[in-house]
Amino acid sequence: MAAKPGIPKGTRDFSPVEMAKRNYIFNTIRDVYHLYGFQQIETPSMEMLSTLMGKYGEEGDKLLFKIQNSGDYFSGITDEELLSRNAAKLASKFCEKGLRYDLTVPFARYVVMHRDEITFPFKRYQIQPIWRADRPQKGRYREFYQCDADVVGSDSLLNEVELMQIVDTVFTRFGIRVCIKINNRKILTGIAEIIGEADKIVDITVAIDKLDKIGLDNVNKELAEKGISEEAIAKLQPIILLSGTNAEKLATLKTVLSDSETGLKGVEESEFILNTLQTMGLKNEIELDLTLARGLNYYTGAIFEVKALDVQIGSITGGGRYDNLTGVFGMAGVSGVGISFGADRIFDVLNQLELYPKEAVNGTQLLFINFGEKEAAFSMGILSKARAAGIRAEIFPDAAKMKKQMSYANVKNIPFVAIVGENEMNEGKAMLKNMENGEQQLVTAEELIGALTK
Repeated sequence: MAAKPGIPKGTRDFSPVEMAKRNYIFNTIRDVYHLYGFQQIETPSMEMLSTLMGKYGEEGDKLLFKIQNSGDYFSGITDEELLSRNAAKLASKFCEKGLRYDLTVPFARYVVMHRDEITFPFKRYQIQPIWRADRPQKGRYREFYQCDADVVGSDSLLNEVELMQIVDTVFTRFGIRVCIKINNRKILTGIAEIIGEADKIVDITVAIDKLDKIGLDNVNKELAEKGISEEAIAKLQPIILLSGTNAEKLATLKTVLSDSETGLKGVEESEFILNTLQTMGLKNEIELDLTLARGLNYYTGAIFEVKALDVQIGSITGGGRYDNLTGVFGMAGVSGVGISFGADRIFDVLNQLELYPKEAVNGTQLLFINFGEKEAAFSMGILSKARAAGIRAEIFPDAAKMKKQMSYANVKNIPFVAIVGENEMNEGKAMLKNMENGEQQLVTAEELIGALTK
């Protein structure tokens, strides 16, 4: 008996219904990106390892899937090197390529390689899978999609404003209520400066980023363990617990950060973004959140994160402003700002809240029952007209028992069935059955099309 096949851990098969749902997500995001003037690019699944290595830190390098060279990959490797069993060194010898870890580094490589063809500012989006050799667990996969949009070659804060409008538009279309959280790296830098711990900014922000999860006491404990002085922790308390409207928070920050030029610059940038968005009539809440510190080693200005309000789940979109995206490839001074929608988490939220529209997940709209050669030939004429009118239609390929064909329609959730027997052919019509309510009516091809397209 043949062994049962399987798939690698951390990967998934998707059924037709799941793919319909996923395509609804991708198409919605893609349509909104187009509305705002973003153009799609794609980059290869595999990149040269020299492109990927060293861009994600030591831990990130370990999570890269490396691709073994074809041919005799042992040539050029000494017996001594083989016997050393140094996995990292050996991999560098017989693996020249790797699967992409994210879409950002390949995008940076793309910008550098195609700089003479690109018109700046360059507004691009990418919807493609990425791979990480991570430990698979619930909600974390080794292969998953990212839906990124970035603007590079412009320092204007209008880019941040438009990205937040995109977020608002996408989730409004999905029917998901969200809170868009915003912060600024410069504000966090200013806070670290005024409490006298400028060199501990990463430790401070990593700790306060956990406020929602572990609570204030544990945050303070973690800060103390990182060597932050009691005096500094005390100064930090009113900032961490800052409440009120966005305008009230900004007013307080202007006073608190009055001695930090960098901090005040962050307040100014945040004020511009928030005030501009206030005039745009967003459908979702936007909140200045000083505990937000995602990607601190990466972002240099505004930081964004989106939380679903009606489902307990992590962030479903994130992003921010970064400087010198392409510097690692020798092209300095290209600033950018971007967002990334978490398609897999959005999929889970839409499932939990049952927000998929019927037309997005239903495939075939109309099935023609097959009673034999003559009936099938007659049905094919109407079928062609229905498809020409944009109706998703099919005919059962075999003249099987009626029960089997109707069962097929039920399993596939096909809402209408067309029955063509000898009587229907004599009248040049078809019997159209509504599978939801059981109603039947004798119709011409034109009437059938009218019934399904109204």
